[in-house]
Amino acid sequence: MFLSSVGFSIVIMSIWPYLQKIDQTADASFLGWVIASFSLGQMVASPIFGLWSNYRPRKEPLIVSIFISVAANCLYAYVHVPASHNKYYMLVARGLVGFGAGNVAVIRSYIAGATSLQERTSSMANTSACQALGFILGPGRYFSLTCFALIGEKGVTWDTIKLHINMYTAPVLLGAFLGVLNIILILILLREHRVDDSGRQCKNVNFEEASTDEVQVPQGNIDQVAVVATNVLFFVVLFIFALFETIVTPLTMDMYAWTREQAVLYDGIILAALGVEAVIIFMGIKLLSKKIGERAILLGGFIVVWVGFFILLPWGNQFPKIQWEDLHNNSIPNTTFGEIIITLWKSPREDHSEGPTGCPVEQAWCFYTPMIHLAQFLTSAVLIGIGYPSCNVMSYTLYSKILGPKPQGVYMGWLTASGSAARILGPVFISQLYTSLGPRWAFSLVCGIVVLAILLLVVVYKRLVAFSVRHGRIQE
Repeated sequence: MFLSSVGFSIVIMSIWPYLQKIDQTADASFLGWVIASFSLGQMVASPIFGLWSNYRPRKEPLIVSIFISVAANCLYAYVHVPASHNKYYMLVARGLVGFGAGNVAVIRSYIAGATSLQERTSSMANTSACQALGFILGPGRYFSLTCFALIGEKGVTWDTIKLHINMYTAPVLLGAFLGVLNIILILILLREHRVDDSGRQCKNVNFEEASTDEVQVPQGNIDQVAVVATNVLFFVVLFIFALFETIVTPLTMDMYAWTREQAVLYDGIILAALGVEAVIIFMGIKLLSKKIGERAILLGGFIVVWVGFFILLPWGNQFPKIQWEDLHNNSIPNTTFGEIIITLWKSPREDHSEGPTGCPVEQAWCFYTPMIHLAQFLTSAVLIGIGYPSCNVMSYTLYSKILGPKPQGVYMGWLTASGSAARILGPVFISQLYTSLGPRWAFSLVCGIVVLAILLLVVVYKRLVAFSVRHGRIQE
């Protein structure tokens, strides 16, 4: 999870400038499709790899999926070679990388099958912490772009294989190298292991050799209501964080009249700090869950997230600075998902001229919506940074316990697919609402969505129990 996260996050920074360089016909709308293709690929692949892992050794889907990601990264490095339609090659490459990322379902199902109920929360939290660390070390939205920029746009060319190594392809080639390293580690270190909820070794469908002291997998029906409810809650968790991550840059540029360079730097620092905060929360959850339980943490996390978005609602009588100047070619109209995403990739080196700053005059709400103060925004970010990791890890920890000791590959695939759908819809939802109606309506609706999630959690609260607890084999 750590190496995969690093490989993903270092590549994400180069997409927009690389797309502009290889195909002049690519616009912001197409960028939106390129970004969404990763989640679409993951959404399709997750149930497939999950089903595969239910009946075959988990090494197989893991190695194949990582190999697909490595091959897709190599394709990405060569998308500049064709004479035309380069943007479509990039679209395919990113979609295939996402398809390979469907192995998250296999990883979670492996952890669920290899741990007892008492070990589950701690193991899931460790996995999430590794994933968060990967995103912290890889991203540094400002730092990583600067480091790879030292290679330069021209870079070096390996004529024999027509490989061009520059500031755009170096990150993806490093991602491919990390993928190969991942495959080697899986071949050497991964061993099939399966226990029941009590921690006793049980029959392993993923491995042909059986031990004489193995116990049979307990029989019983899975609570499908709890399964569906957990999928919905997990969708909401990723939906709200995806939209928050998307809106950070345009919101700060509109409210505080930050230049593009300032927004990339300051927002990169804020998101990196939230990543560090998430790692701390993941570690704290391991201790807290033993005292108050996973369901209480999940409910508390949703409440904290709601408070965070409620604080983001505009108050007072101070209004943001209006961007009166005419929009120039180097300004960013907040009209589509792709155009909002651009600000996360835009390098300060690309344009040293400062375009107009402030809230664009095209957004009518700028004239009557109070500004969101910086302290207000930072407080909200801290609270969301507490609530999101709590809800995230508790969602799939509870989910794995509800499913019980049976193979969970397919179910974990559906959970991962719901998360991928959330990452597609969240940015589209917030970009359209924010642009047309402003932060007051956008964040009010988000608060409403979180309230509905809390109500759903309250309704199914008593059903979110472990499979063995529900069937009376273990006391909660």
